[in-house]
Amino acid sequence: MNNAVEEFNAYRTRMNERIMDADNLVIKRLFNLDSNTYTEGALSVKTKEMLGLVASMVLRCDDCIKYHLEKCYENKVSKEEIFEVFAIASIVGGTIVIPHLRRAVEFWEQLET
Repeated sequence: MNNAVEEFNAYRTRMNERIMDADNLVIKRLFNLDSNTYTEGALSVKTKEMLGLVASMVLRCDDCIKYHLEKCYENKVSKEEIFEVFAIASIVGGTIVIPHLRRAVEFWEQLET
């Protein structure tokens, strides 16, 4: 896996541990709810991650975009599928999503290496 991907994951893990160490019940519940939302259900994990990616792009959250891109990659989303997801996010979010689209394509390419 690419060094940029490893750095992102290391930072995310380190900071999540610090957040959890604060032992705040509301934050713990929010993190748990987030994790449980993306488990297998009526919708597959793959579909849920693609939906999460669209929402993250429209909301313009680069960390969330990277997270969902990696989950999409792990769930065997193809390059053709990911570009359809990018297209939907771009249509829904408008041209303001384009800078995030650029970074998303770059991160996807890093996942592929």
